[in-house]
Amino acid sequence: MSESYIISTIVENKPGVLFRASNMFRRRGFNIESITVGPIEQPGLSKMTIVVNGDEDTVEQLVKQLAKLIDVIKIVRLEPKCSVVRELALIKVNAPDQRARADLMNFVQIFRGKVVDVGDGTLTIEVTGDPDKIDAFIKIVSTFGIKDISRTGVTAIPRG
Repeated sequence: MSESYIISTIVENKPGVLFRASNMFRRRGFNIESITVGPIEQPGLSKMTIVVNGDEDTVEQLVKQLAKLIDVIKIVRLEPKCSVVRELALIKVNAPDQRARADLMNFVQIFRGKVVDVGDGTLTIEVTGDPDKIDAFIKIVSTFGIKDISRTGVTAIPRG
């Protein structure tokens, strides 16, 4: 049975690290569902959060292989129920008239989003939350016509 797994790694912040990690997944025929990388509080280090689908045994093998990479300092498999999981999405939606804009503004408020740009006949909306929340928002506003979407991918941290 295929499930989503979140792998959080601390890596050295230097050129080629992301390539070596993603290439390891490619060599094993594994698709990365999402990957985010950013610096952490310790100079010279970054956190890489990778979401993959697979079964328990395969993901365990991937974690072991990832640990062998020289630039990887630490690996943690995060349990979604015991972690804070967030993603950001920017969604440009058709808003041809005042009624459509008003309806969209109501959905933005319900989902605690934010309008970040108003164009001629469009609204660009920022929504942050777990991926299911973003998927639900996209589904609701898709009836207006989506012009563009940009999603960051998952970032996560253990609770507590």
